[in-house]
Amino acid sequence: MGTLSLSSVDFNLSVKYPEIPRFQWSKRNKNSCLLCGGSMKRLRWRCYTSSNDDEGKTSSSNKSKDEAAEDTRSNDPASLPSTSRPPPTSPLGTAYNNFQVDSFKLMELLGPEKVDPADVKLIKEKLFGYSTFWVTKEEPFGDLGEGILFLGNLRGKREDVFAKFQTLLAEVTGNKYNLFMVEEPNSEDLDPRGGPRVSFGLLRKEVSEPGPTTLWQYVIALLLFLLTIGSSVELGIASQINRLPPEVVKYFTDPNAIDPPEMELLFPFVESALPLAYGVLGVLLFHEVGHLLAAFPKKVKLSIPYFIPNITLGSFGAITQFKSILPDRSTQVDISLAGPFAGFALSLSMFSVGLLLSSNPNATEELVQVPSMLFQGSLLLGLISRATLGYASMHAATVAIHPLMIAGWCGLTTTAFNMLPVGCLDGGRAVQGAFGKNALIAFGLTTYTLLGLGVLGGPLSLPWGLYVLICQRTPEKPCLNDVTEVGTWRKTIVTVAIFLVVLTLLPVWDELAEELGIGLVSIF
Repeated sequence: MGTLSLSSVDFNLSVKYPEIPRFQWSKRNKNSCLLCGGSMKRLRWRCYTSSNDDEGKTSSSNKSKDEAAEDTRSNDPASLPSTSRPPPTSPLGTAYNNFQVDSFKLMELLGPEKVDPADVKLIKEKLFGYSTFWVTKEEPFGDLGEGILFLGNLRGKREDVFAKFQTLLAEVTGNKYNLFMVEEPNSEDLDPRGGPRVSFGLLRKEVSEPGPTTLWQYVIALLLFLLTIGSSVELGIASQINRLPPEVVKYFTDPNAIDPPEMELLFPFVESALPLAYGVLGVLLFHEVGHLLAAFPKKVKLSIPYFIPNITLGSFGAITQFKSILPDRSTQVDISLAGPFAGFALSLSMFSVGLLLSSNPNATEELVQVPSMLFQGSLLLGLISRATLGYASMHAATVAIHPLMIAGWCGLTTTAFNMLPVGCLDGGRAVQGAFGKNALIAFGLTTYTLLGLGVLGGPLSLPWGLYVLICQRTPEKPCLNDVTEVGTWRKTIVTVAIFLVVLTLLPVWDELAEELGIGLVSIF
């Protein structure tokens, strides 16, 4: 049984092998087989000859001379019309061409579902017009070009036009698409009515909206929360360093110590470590409750928090994702700031009460001794502690403070780290909502540089920078209305918050610490 592909046909077979009938490209036998002359309707023009070989030879031998001459002319590729010529093939053969086509089809199947062209035509007819937005061009929209971006000229107030479009879109297509109002890409001109030129992007809801939380995500969140509880308790144990056995002290202070101490040595200190652990966990929970309270009135859904354990601070905070598209940038700023403000309020309360108890002579039994160099980790908190406790207490090798002050200090530091203006951190979302994505890029590059140089965060700058790069580096997705700017007071609050973050994470250099009496620098 022979197999012959059209791409391998030699049009000069009649010269080398006259006994093989020539293939005819005329309309009446365009489906005929080269070998048998019979009907060939298979894809790729293949024929599997069997008993029809003899019949094909008999029929081809009865051709007249005129027909043979016509066949000779029709078999010449140069004399064929462009529509009748065989399609060009790749030097690697038809198998490679088929693989390319199948790969593109597979990418389309696995990729996000695109906007229906019929819906695009209907939307252009029903939504856009002379009095609202005159469409002049269409471009791909979305991460993989799965949507449509309508470019054109705005003919009214952008907020009113966008609200009208959203109402009409629900009437025309139902709950099928999301419409975004974004700044026109690569546009240097401003809108005649003020502000940037706008465009409208169309995406399917299942593509643009985040998916539901899976069972495995709940399991991972639970495991991370249990690890965070353990790291908070470990922080409480480490705060009692003046009471711990030498083996435990070596584990917490020696960087080369890898093997943890025996658990029997830690059990007597667990109960006294719980108050500090409760304070650290309380700040984390207050932070997440702040996000929820701000998101609920706006009907914005949030994911479960993924707490990140850390021995030095108890936790690096939590990763909380938006599970619905934000309506506008003001909502983005409000929800992003609500969590850090709630955590800041509780942390500042604990820090203030701890400072007062640390300066109370009657509370000496509850105080713990910590190295004074720890107060050099924050310029703002170090100055507040120095003003409250006095020069004599701070200018020493160790300082006696209340555990509540440690919990407040860790909470304020964690809140400040999460308010850094980079990526999907709360600070990054707030800056993106208040000043735009371009401002976030500039703030982010500056933040990464300061973290890399150790200017912000001190010894915690490297682990925090790696955490952000791995988990939180991607900016937040655009809001439905990503053009209308927020009010002046929101921008002012974000600016003041970033300024306080810098003061909190900026370490005190040795010369200034020695001059202010924050720690005893000369002994290190």
